[in-house]
Amino acid sequence: MQVERHTEVDSFLGHAGEFLLEREAEHNLTLGLCAHLRRDPRLYGDDPYFAVALEDGSVVATALRTPPHNLVLSEIDDLRALEPLGDDVGAAFDALPGVLGPTEAAACFAHTWEARTGTHARIELNQRIYRAEEAIAPEGVDGRMRPFAEDDHGLVVGWLDAFVAEALPAAPPDDSESMLRHRQRDPEGGIVIWEDGEPVSFAGFGGPTPNGIRIGPVYTPPELRRRGYASALTAELTRILLGDDRRFCFLFTDLSNPTSNTIYQRIGYRPVTDVDLWVFGHTAYHP
Repeated sequence: MQVERHTEVDSFLGHAGEFLLEREAEHNLTLGLCAHLRRDPRLYGDDPYFAVALEDGSVVATALRTPPHNLVLSEIDDLRALEPLGDDVGAAFDALPGVLGPTEAAACFAHTWEARTGTHARIELNQRIYRAEEAIAPEGVDGRMRPFAEDDHGLVVGWLDAFVAEALPAAPPDDSESMLRHRQRDPEGGIVIWEDGEPVSFAGFGGPTPNGIRIGPVYTPPELRRRGYASALTAELTRILLGDDRRFCFLFTDLSNPTSNTIYQRIGYRPVTDVDLWVFGHTAYHP
């Protein structure tokens, strides 16, 4: 087993792009990050880290990190790759905030990292990746979708704070401004609002892949839930994004939230695979 480290996104994709694209939904986060990094290699702060594990010349796994964020693992075709990948990650970084990856692989890496560094590992989130190739609008939901306006800034930052506190309690307090800035900078991303007399829900989108794009976060304040706003907003946004010559939209859900996992399937999303976030002391949400 051999691990090759890359310093540039084009070199990384030149070696691993075909492997990643074969399972585009599973790798939508890695591919979306690569799209951002091609535009701005230091978008997230320090130089990014890319690694490719090969067995007999064939790619069996990849790892990507944009410090200070989590390590992101691809699908792992041979779990033996995790040991040399861990060695290379350990040579590159003294510490990690966390690792996100397929359930079995993320657990194996987390326990290996725990043994290597003495840092306590714990699971923070069980997530599911969904893919949509069509949008099914729910009936009877009042309101309409509109673009984000600068007057929405304070409201959306507050909603992002609430989203992070509810869904990502280990995220740092400045993440809301960071997420909003990243969405506003992304030429293929943004924020949209569902309005029913007043703003009642919002959704972000970004992280383009060769044939798709990711939706998230999606948030409705607790007092406005169970009225279909998030479903209608996500369905309408999905319809528009698919209409821009894309084949897919992707999103991540928290498996501990049965409501979101149900409503997204009603509007056209189908489950693809499960991924887990393990943290080492604390973690940061990955935009």
